[in-house]
Amino acid sequence: MRNRKVRLLSLLLATVMMLGLLAGCSSNGGDKKSATKGGDKDSIVIATSGETPSLSPTEHNAVAGDYMNQLTYSMLFRTDMDLKPQPHLVESYENVDESTWRFKIKEGVKFHNGDTMTADDVVASLQWAQGFAEVNLYNKNFVSISKVDDLTVEIKTDGPDAMVLSNLCHHGNAIVPKKLIDEGHDFNEDPVGSGPYKLVEWKRGDSLTFEAFDDYFLGAPKIKNMTWKIIPEGSSRTIALEAGEVDFVVEVEAMDGDRLKENSDLTVIEYNSTNLTWLMLNNEKPGLDNEAVRHAINAAIDKDSVVTVAYNGMATPAVSQMPMNFEGATEENADTYDVKKAKEWLDQSGVDPASVQFSIICSDDTKKRAAEVIQANLKEIGINCEIESMDLATYLSATAEGDFTASIGGYSSSDLLSYVVGVYHSSSINASNKTRLNDPEVDALIDQAKVTIDEAERVAILEQLSAKLNEICSQAPLWQPLTMRAFNAGLQGVEVNDGGYLYFENVYWAE
Repeated sequence: MRNRKVRLLSLLLATVMMLGLLAGCSSNGGDKKSATKGGDKDSIVIATSGETPSLSPTEHNAVAGDYMNQLTYSMLFRTDMDLKPQPHLVESYENVDESTWRFKIKEGVKFHNGDTMTADDVVASLQWAQGFAEVNLYNKNFVSISKVDDLTVEIKTDGPDAMVLSNLCHHGNAIVPKKLIDEGHDFNEDPVGSGPYKLVEWKRGDSLTFEAFDDYFLGAPKIKNMTWKIIPEGSSRTIALEAGEVDFVVEVEAMDGDRLKENSDLTVIEYNSTNLTWLMLNNEKPGLDNEAVRHAINAAIDKDSVVTVAYNGMATPAVSQMPMNFEGATEENADTYDVKKAKEWLDQSGVDPASVQFSIICSDDTKKRAAEVIQANLKEIGINCEIESMDLATYLSATAEGDFTASIGGYSSSDLLSYVVGVYHSSSINASNKTRLNDPEVDALIDQAKVTIDEAERVAILEQLSAKLNEICSQAPLWQPLTMRAFNAGLQGVEVNDGGYLYFENVYWAE
């Protein structure tokens, strides 16, 4: 009898242990299945490399911040998949004369605070944005912004302006409630807009969480809960995606691209980015203020090796100072890799290469790998440089203020005119003109292109500008990436244009 009781007790204990094991497996496996098969239709976790410097639309000009702003705010226009500006908050518009634009906004658009958008909010928002150096290059051409009626706004420019619609796509021109502007509301802490998602929580350095805005004027997003995880290391983002800890990776580590493509549980899409990455050189620093020295640095860099080491070959080595997938870019006057020519440029400069010492700021692993190649290349012509790692927010602040000698960075835009205004016009110094180039001829050509409405004539001016920028060589072009986005194969509706725009309110889990 005793043996029977012992056997029964042993059997019960074994059963309890097995159930416990099964429960543990079910929990872990269920989480992984949810992440890899889209089991949780209401949630998505997105991994990104850099943290936004601000959630306010007017206090930054960073790609990382634009991702966040596109979630919480809406603009009058936004860029479509063909890089064309299309009406967003606007119902209709007309170019009344060469300097007057009239916009009728959509009726009944709701802000996150429950207010209904009117022309007063549009006027107040655009005027408010003009007061911020980080974004006013996208609206300083508006000489007057006025209300016609409750749903109609009129914008006047100081003459013909080919950039009006593309500028109205920029996050800096987001429309927010006038009442909150008047109250001095902190849009960084509480980003109230009319976008598809509302902020729930921002854990600095870790994550941002959002919830769907059910009253979004284009319809409530299908995915209700969204988390953005800040994961600076590319390999860590890859591992998190493979493990089902995240569902979407914004910046795919190039070294892991082939591996991800072979995973049937994942989808990888590629696009030819308009982003051009350079070795940015502060033209105000001694030595780097010499054009011949900059040419020497540019000619000494083996761009093919940089692309191989930094980007696993998944990029196009850059020569021109402009992205070559824009009409108007040219390689005329551009440097090619030539160590002998680089030394001739140094001789011509009259500058002792030993005196040209600088630190290359890098904000991620890809840039650091590129910097290591550049460091070795420049040593061949007698220029010594160091490599400095810095988080994205600090890097953006330092480079905007001119508190650096060199850095690896890039810029992306949906059109070439906006690109050159942001990167090369003197009005963008202390913002996105990181080399601090201040050249009257460059400014004049950009200003001429801005008022040239005829597209063929504008392209001809931009080609002239491109050749001039290659001649000045304010920085050393490195690569244009074949950019990837990787995500759970269960996600549908994912579209990305060459400017990197992706509208997450259109994304959903397959049934």
